[in-house]
Amino acid sequence: MKPLTNTDFLKTPRILKITAFSLISITFFYLGKHWSNSGYQQLLFFPTPQNSIFISPNNDKSFNITPLISQNQPDQPPTDQAITLTPLPIYPPPDESPLSVPNPTFGIIDSDGKMTDDFEVGEFDPDIAENWGNGTENDSASKNLKVRVRKYELCPESMREYIPCLDNVEAINRLKQTKKGERFERHCPQKGKQRNCLVRPPKGYRQPIPWPRSRDEVWYSNVPHTRLVEDKGGQNWISKEKDKFKFPGGGTQFIHGADKYLDQISQMVPDITFGHHTRMILDVGCGVASFGAYLLSRNVMTMSVAPKDVHENQIQFALERGVPAMVAAFATHRLLYPSQAFELIHCSRCRINWTRDDGILLLEVNRMLRAGGYFAWAAQPVYKHEQVLEEQWEEMLNLTTHLCWELVKKEGYIAIWKKPLNNSCYLSRDPGAIPPLCDPDDDPDNVWYVDLKACISRLPENGYGANVSTWPSRLYTPPDRLQSIQYESYIARKELLKAENKFWSETIAGYVRAWHWKKFRLRNVMDMKAGFGGFAAALIDQGLDCWVLNVVPVSGSNTLPVLYDRGLLGVMHDWCEPFDTYPRTYDLLHAAGLFSVERKRCNMSTIMLEMDRILRPGGRVYIRDSLDVMDELLQIAKAMGWQATLRDTSEGPHASYRILTCDKRLLNH
Repeated sequence: MKPLTNTDFLKTPRILKITAFSLISITFFYLGKHWSNSGYQQLLFFPTPQNSIFISPNNDKSFNITPLISQNQPDQPPTDQAITLTPLPIYPPPDESPLSVPNPTFGIIDSDGKMTDDFEVGEFDPDIAENWGNGTENDSASKNLKVRVRKYELCPESMREYIPCLDNVEAINRLKQTKKGERFERHCPQKGKQRNCLVRPPKGYRQPIPWPRSRDEVWYSNVPHTRLVEDKGGQNWISKEKDKFKFPGGGTQFIHGADKYLDQISQMVPDITFGHHTRMILDVGCGVASFGAYLLSRNVMTMSVAPKDVHENQIQFALERGVPAMVAAFATHRLLYPSQAFELIHCSRCRINWTRDDGILLLEVNRMLRAGGYFAWAAQPVYKHEQVLEEQWEEMLNLTTHLCWELVKKEGYIAIWKKPLNNSCYLSRDPGAIPPLCDPDDDPDNVWYVDLKACISRLPENGYGANVSTWPSRLYTPPDRLQSIQYESYIARKELLKAENKFWSETIAGYVRAWHWKKFRLRNVMDMKAGFGGFAAALIDQGLDCWVLNVVPVSGSNTLPVLYDRGLLGVMHDWCEPFDTYPRTYDLLHAAGLFSVERKRCNMSTIMLEMDRILRPGGRVYIRDSLDVMDELLQIAKAMGWQATLRDTSEGPHASYRILTCDKRLLNH
């Protein structure tokens, strides 16, 4: 046999096949790589960790969807002009699985393309300041579709503490009467007159003192008002020392300190048991909220409320201290809390005439007071023996008797009544008794712009609301009133609540690990679409030293009763209107699924501007929502001067949801 030469060897069939296959493989590889880099989805050769946190490849990109639209409209050519996006119908998203057991690797892609966990998100730099109002625009534009947002101007200096619905002077001046406190209620600007600028901080604004130090002191430059010092300094409310306000912990009726006052209440009625049976309290006419501040260490959540009256900055001081508080008034409308919300309602020299108009204001207290709950009144008629004050005491006794309240203790400055557990006392009264029971069709949980009613709110015949668990077990025990919530779901409500708890527990655990939430200065937190309160419960599970105001939008189901039965603070609100709080009062705003719903009702920029108003400089925003709203939200955030980043959820870059994380900078004064 003739031996093969090198040339003959290369011509063998096997070698020819191997060579051809190699050339074809290389050709397809380079074609695929070129195709990937041409704007199409990239080919993936290696799997990525399921729970990695990284910046979305779609961040700061825009997409041309006109060809997709024009497929069904061949006669309409593409346009280069900016257009207004009309919301498409929102269908229920596919079931989202809660985060799986976390992969031990978390991080971001650094400039070299390597994974690293050495990062922090949004540390506040007080030296950062932006020159604002130059009229430039942020574009999110493709060839045929543009979302254009102009940078927002700064508001005038006179609006540094502007609360739109409470400072509407034009509307207040048109009121026919104000004797019942109408001027302290909501009067929101009409369409076309809403604020379209950024509320600036006061000169010298500093990063707030962290909790728990803030309970006792805050920076003067952040709330530069001395009226309360002049009026209430002698009552141990507040004092000014150099560049700080100090809070000794006293009040008009407890000048020796809130702790001793709370001990006295506990001794008067041992069944109150702060932090066990009594978890939720309403403090009416709260001053600087020292009563609620000192209850926090006893595992009690107190909603401190007061109107924006002559002592207009008292709620601002409370929130600067890191204490839950809202601007609210007992006037002509129901307060924005549900029936049977509070185990105790407290009024210490709150300057409210409880017996006026057939006791309509005390009837509102009765609506919000839980069955078997307590009303504590510390006021001059309780202990002084002047004729006028004694007459006021007799009127109070007469009214509370007709409400079937039991006077359980009167000692020193304080009188404490107990509300009945059921309707039996009400039904046994004489026919025509005043005040009457409310009509059976009256919904005591309907609170948004609802007038006060001079009637006794009925308690549920099934006892719902009266038998909540003690704290902390009530946080995880599905309450009875869960069954009465009008909720569009085919899933059993208890299972829905448990699923929400699990989802947010695992999600927040991921945030804490990946984004170092425990390093943030989080104190005042707002969940703008709270549902059953799973987000707030998850923060408690993580041991974060903060409190959460759970907002229930009017556009969804009213879950407020469930929130309070779980031991969480909540309030009703319409996000197409401004919120009743001072500027710069929250450290973190969380909004999950809010904008995809509310954009059908109002402009998303209206909500974002309100978020900027109530967010502290250095504060953070986490928005989790569908893809079709994220591009516009990103541009609005940049137009407001926020540092904004679009991130993927744990489901990866192809999920229908994204997370927009934002840090608010300190703008020039």
